[in-house]
Amino acid sequence: MREERAVRPAAVAGTWYPGRSDLLRVAVDGYLAGVQPTTLDGRLLALVSPHAGLTYSGSVAAHGYALLRDRKDLTAILVGPSHYHHFDGVALYPEGTFETPLGPVPVEATIGAALLDSDAVVKSLPRPHLEEHSLEMQLPFLKRLVGDLRIVPLLMGRQSRETVDALAGALARVLAGRPALLVASSDLSHYRPAPVAHRLDALVVSDVERFDPEALMDRLETSPEHACGGGPIVSVLKAARALGARHATALRYADSGDQGERDKSRVVGYLSAALTAP
Repeated sequence: MREERAVRPAAVAGTWYPGRSDLLRVAVDGYLAGVQPTTLDGRLLALVSPHAGLTYSGSVAAHGYALLRDRKDLTAILVGPSHYHHFDGVALYPEGTFETPLGPVPVEATIGAALLDSDAVVKSLPRPHLEEHSLEMQLPFLKRLVGDLRIVPLLMGRQSRETVDALAGALARVLAGRPALLVASSDLSHYRPAPVAHRLDALVVSDVERFDPEALMDRLETSPEHACGGGPIVSVLKAARALGARHATALRYADSGDQGERDKSRVVGYLSAALTAP
């Protein structure tokens, strides 16, 4: 990576979430305060989390990230869709830091290098990350909650079954024996009337709760409008299962009309879910 790309500037700070550290802390703490303490059955291995603007999806994302309240250090493997660049395979931001209003977040280069060696589907491609919000929107919660935080940023281009399966296999091989949290970044259906969105989204939520990545992949191949980051969800489900996860819990579902302007005529669906091992 060229030196000027070693620091990835925040792309949507000040628009999708507050760009001032004090305002961002207040916003994140407010969403977390609305989450009652939750005890899951087993060890947390992975989360599914939305990536819309904080005003719209922050209350949903908080239900997953509240599970990290007692974590002092963490390596988070962030897997999300690329909204602005189309490419084959999975783009890794291999080293350096991601800037946030709450301070820099270092990239865990060792795990990234192991993923590059594990499967050719993972490529060192910093460029798609520079404008992308799907991973950046996870950082306000992660950075606020975890003092010693490291990330492995992965963006999926074309979400083919082959890419999804290859990434799942690489993650399972590289993360075996390593303490890390997988995070699949995805919103659900987009810009449908709320009753239609809820019917579509309920199918995805059911696939996740049943821990059935194959059913979800079949659904996405037929109707990709179910989730913009459906491929990342399937990869994380499969990798988490290979790493020992056996339970999936939907923590919170809502749509964009529940917040912000409260317009229910064209909503986006949001899910927070946790995958745990016995």
